[in-house]
Parts: sequence; structure tokens; C-alpha cells
Amino acid sequence: MDTPLVRTDWTREEAEKIYNQPFMDLLYQAQTVHRTHFDPNQVQRSKLLSIKTGGCAEDCAYCSQSARNGAKLSASKLIEVQRVIAEARKAKEGGATRYCMGAAWRSPKDRDMAALEAMIQGVKDLGMETCMTLGMLDDNQVFRLRDAGLDYYNHNIDTSERYYSEIITTRTFADRIDTLNRVREAGMKVCAGGIVGMGEQQMDRIDMLVSLATLEEHPDSVPVNMLIPIADTPLADVEKLDPIEFVRTCALARILMPKSHVRLSAGRTDMSDEMQAMCIFAGANSIFVGDTLLTADNPEEDKDGQLFAKLGIQAMVVGCDASK
Repeated sequence: MDTPLVRTDWTREEAEKIYNQPFMDLLYQAQTVHRTHFDPNQVQRSKLLSIKTGGCAEDCAYCSQSARNGAKLSASKLIEVQRVIAEARKAKEGGATRYCMGAAWRSPKDRDMAALEAMIQGVKDLGMETCMTLGMLDDNQVFRLRDAGLDYYNHNIDTSERYYSEIITTRTFADRIDTLNRVREAGMKVCAGGIVGMGEQQMDRIDMLVSLATLEEHPDSVPVNMLIPIADTPLADVEKLDPIEFVRTCALARILMPKSHVRLSAGRTDMSDEMQAMCIFAGANSIFVGDTLLTADNPEEDKDGQLFAKLGIQAMVVGCDASK
């Protein structure tokens, strides 16, 4: 097979053909692409901390932190800078190389920016990559985060443009893309993916990835989340997605965006070791560690260590760029 090119002109028809080819052929293609750009036996370990929980003004149907959708998670204030740095230090000692900080709000307030900047600088001083997810940003906020040294900004598009209004009505799909463009144009790296298993159709999963793969530059990191149904949210009783469909989604992300880190994110507590192994074989090479993921459960670190040992997987070391 020829060396896969990094393209930003993918069509839905091309992506659909790749996604629906025989499963073994799809996995072979994804693993071949993956080996061209990454060490197949290394997986990046990142840690995610909720720095401001609950009370969000958005109505994302999947989220327990929304003040609008019926979930009963109480709101908290932005946590102290020193606590964030202390938690980041523990994460580094546990093998994490990237530290992600997430706040539940529509967008940051100017009064919070100085604290956010101090968090970024403190984590960077530990020698870790920094990532934040703070909702929508205006130009001034983007530049302040960049100048503070933020490496990555996460802003998921969640689903396809067609299905988007079924999940969120308080902002538009175009709003998401606009924020991603602001971040990229300011010189920060983009982390953007979505959630599958929200009742969408197969074509929505394909279209979501095509939307990311046809941005001017591919996101450096592409989280692929499996919905965790949460009581009292509109998606609490949604039908579970077939695991093979999830693996196909990871494989398509790897093929369309060859140099991106494909992050196996939310939902791993409900995945068997075998399913996670297939996702890694399909090109997923980044996970979150720790027993919580914002407000949701996540596999404990000893369980991840056991899985890595079974598969012969090594954690990417601090400062290591595993892309070739």
C-alpha cells in the first residue's frame, strides 16, 4: 500500500466506502495507516480535571453539567490554581504527559482569565503539555490563552451538522467550527472530536469525521467518545451502539486523519478489554487515565496498566512525539 497522504478534501462518498468495507479490510487499512505515522505499541496517557463543574447554560442533551436538561449536578466555582497544579503533579507522577482542564460554562468570563493563565503556566512548568476546554472563545480570550502558553484547545463538534440540533439548541454547529478556526489561526493546536451512540445514524458518524477531516488543518487530537447515558438527561434511555460500529468509527478517524492522535475517550468503563484492543488496533493511540473523566467514571489506572501489559503497550514518555 502507498504511503497515506494527509488530505483535507475527503468526500462523504469516499468516507462511506471506507467505513462500510469488510471489517477485516477496514482494520488492515487503519492499522497500515497508523504504522506509517506512529509507533503501534505506544499510547499517550492524558489526565482530565474538571476545574469548574455544573451549572452550564448550554442544553447539551448528553451532559449532566447542563442547568437546563434535568440533571441534578450542583454548580461549583472555579477551583484554586494551586490545587490544579498539585493534581497535575500527581498526574505526571502517574505517567500522564498531557494535562487537560475543563470548565462547564458557555464561555469564560474575563474575571476568570488570570486564573486560567496561571493554571496553564503552572502545569507547563511541570513539563507537561497543556489542554483546556472552556466553551466558545472570543479573539481576546484566544490570544490570552495562547500567550499564556496553552498547547491545545479542545472543542468537540459532538456530531454531524445534520443531527446537531437534535442534541444542542443553545449554540450552532457553525459556532463550534468558528471557535476551532479562531484557535487554529492563533497558532494553538486543536483537539476536536465527538460522541457516538446518541441515537444518530451511521451517516452522522461518518459526516462528523468528514467535517473534521476537511478543516484547513486536521485536529492534532480527535477524541472519540461513547455516550455514557446519565440519569435525568434527555439521552438517559438511548439504545446502546453496537461495539463494531464504534470500532469502525475509530478506524475511519485514523484513515481520514493519519497524523492525528485518535483518543479513546468517554465510555471505556463499559468496554471490554477486547473492544478496547480492537480500537487500539484500529488506530486509537491516546486515552485518559484516572478514575473520573470530568463527572463520569473512567477505568482505574491499575486496570489500564493491566490492559497495557496484556497488549504489550507502552505509555508515551514525557516530551515524546510518537508521530513519525
